[in-house]
Amino acid sequence: MPRVADSDLARLKRRARLAAARAYAPYSGFAVGAAVLTDAGQIFAGVNVENASYGLSMCAERNAIHQAIAHGARCIAAIVVYTPTSEPTPPCGACRQVLSEFGSDALVVCFGQGVKVRHYRLADLLPEPFGSANLDTHRTGGAKLLVHPRQQRPTRRRRT
Repeated sequence: MPRVADSDLARLKRRARLAAARAYAPYSGFAVGAAVLTDAGQIFAGVNVENASYGLSMCAERNAIHQAIAHGARCIAAIVVYTPTSEPTPPCGACRQVLSEFGSDALVVCFGQGVKVRHYRLADLLPEPFGSANLDTHRTGGAKLLVHPRQQRPTRRRRT
């Protein structure tokens, strides 16, 4: 697990809590904020955005990750999640899977309105993620799909 400075964790917690105030959660009332720390030390925040068509809603964790990626980041060192609960709430399975694409060894910190704070390694929350190694070659016309974490697009390599 990457070492994250206490000062960075404090900044992440502040950004996640502030972000939650901007969440759009008219259906659940569950306003979540998240903040990610990139390997370059940048912080990006996200909020959950609900939709009347529930399946189109987006979690705060994925929003924060997508913000980081949109700004050029390719490696997430840590994510902090704030929920309006007395007990910390860890990310959902979809958010864990998306995080594994960019931070397979990321630190995950969850906190809420209470005093408890939980620290996890992503590998403990998602022990066997689906990844590029799971993609079979027959779906790519005999080519192996290669995805490098710092690449913007997959490249194809023909089998020899």
